[in-house]
Amino acid sequence: MAVASTSRTKPDQLLVDAVDQARSAAEEAAADFGVGEHQGMVVEGDRLITHRFSCEHPGYPGWSWAVTMVRASRARVGTVSEVNLIPAEGALRAPRWVPWSDRIQAGDVTPGTLMPTPDNDPRLEPGYTGGELATDADPAEWSQIRAVIADLGLGRERVLTAEGRRETAERWQAGPHGADNQSARQAPAACVSCGYFQRLTGSLGTLFGACTNEFSPADSTVVAVDYGCGGHSDVVADERGVELEEPVFDTLSIDQSLFD
Repeated sequence: MAVASTSRTKPDQLLVDAVDQARSAAEEAAADFGVGEHQGMVVEGDRLITHRFSCEHPGYPGWSWAVTMVRASRARVGTVSEVNLIPAEGALRAPRWVPWSDRIQAGDVTPGTLMPTPDNDPRLEPGYTGGELATDADPAEWSQIRAVIADLGLGRERVLTAEGRRETAERWQAGPHGADNQSARQAPAACVSCGYFQRLTGSLGTLFGACTNEFSPADSTVVAVDYGCGGHSDVVADERGVELEEPVFDTLSIDQSLFD
């Protein structure tokens, strides 16, 4: 019988011999998980021992039932303190827990999914809604304030911070429709000179716009001003302006000799 020790205490013989009692406790806790062979014991301290049994459940390879027993001073039998299912080295374990806020990736928000705005999100800052003046203004004045705010586009609770705009610009530039892209390198001209290019409003509009060419791979997406594709509006079809050959039979010109 394998006996390990985590202390210098001599093993309590009554607890060492209480294998059957420990097994009964493990079987009661295991139910249909099953309790296998006795794997040994660990001396935890003075009159304190943990018996270990293999777990027979196929979903828990390498796991063991640990039954900790203790004997009071002058007692003739041991008492089961606790029963736990514990992993041994190399046992199959669940992956490390990662919070939902760290697991979600770009594009994970699907129809019907709600993604709460994180507290103190560095990408956002309070927008001007005039709400702090609502209690001090009369209804007529408050209505006018709200109308002006709406016209100026300032009625949002939150707006992008400088950091939020910077992160967005870096992400878009590194994306498939940024300036450093194979399509952009092979394009006849940049999007900024394309008739299908619709520039964004706000500070991001200095770097980005939207493509409106239905035949472009970037249609309906945000593109960098330096991006480009073969659908540029300045690309002219080869058949435009081509000179036609002289006809075999001239039916257009007038033979003046007929009128002489």
